[in-house]
Amino acid sequence: MNLGLEGKTALVLASSKGLGRAIAHGLALEGAKLMISSRSEAALKAAASEIRSLTGAQVAYQVCDLTEGEQIQALVEETARIYGTIDVLVNNAGGPPAGSFDVLVDQDWDYAFRLNLLSYIRAIREVLPHMRRNGQGRIVNIASYSVKQSIEGLILGNTMRTGIVGLAKTLSRELAADNILINTVGPGRIATDRVEHLDRRRSEELHLSYEEVRSLAEQDIPLGRYGTPQEFAKLVVFLCSQANTYTTGQVILVDGGLTAAL
Repeated sequence: MNLGLEGKTALVLASSKGLGRAIAHGLALEGAKLMISSRSEAALKAAASEIRSLTGAQVAYQVCDLTEGEQIQALVEETARIYGTIDVLVNNAGGPPAGSFDVLVDQDWDYAFRLNLLSYIRAIREVLPHMRRNGQGRIVNIASYSVKQSIEGLILGNTMRTGIVGLAKTLSRELAADNILINTVGPGRIATDRVEHLDRRRSEELHLSYEEVRSLAEQDIPLGRYGTPQEFAKLVVFLCSQANTYTTGQVILVDGGLTAAL
């Protein structure tokens, strides 16, 4: 299948490692021109170099703290300056801190809001003029399987991720006339640094080894294993592509069957 991404410009947030990097790599393999971002210039430089060497794609990068609106605006402006336009936006951000309701304070809630919901709103707002001029666009928001089934101990993420779904569903109707498609993709237990961190935290709480905690988690997954970032990226790349012409406003989980909710 020709995905029609050759020569398209894709901006992928939080993309120096993990899911974001896998998505950026997948888009590059299809011929997209990339702008990647994270808070670490060293990590971005390494990621950009590796993606270029493996794919031959054009890859630019810029440091961006997603909790700062001015930095998001500058990132979008620099992407458009380098490539002339923006065709694809992948909204992605690291997860907020774990914790139960009683231990979290206003600063925790404010940080989670700015990182995991307001950053998506700001990035969409900034790219829309470019997509509207093009007469088309693709936006994919990375969330979590918690949008269908809450995850114990992650109340901040559970709350902000569901906000992403409401945002995207509403925008899918508002942006349809501009031929801009927007969808939300939720990872399940994908083997990333974030998931390993949460597993190690749980191992301390349960006084079990990391290996035991992971084995227990895998028993809850019908496919019997954690997914890979590359497996997750495949769906995102399709939704970002010109091959996707009729899917918008949807929530799709990549979770190996983990989520029991309908």
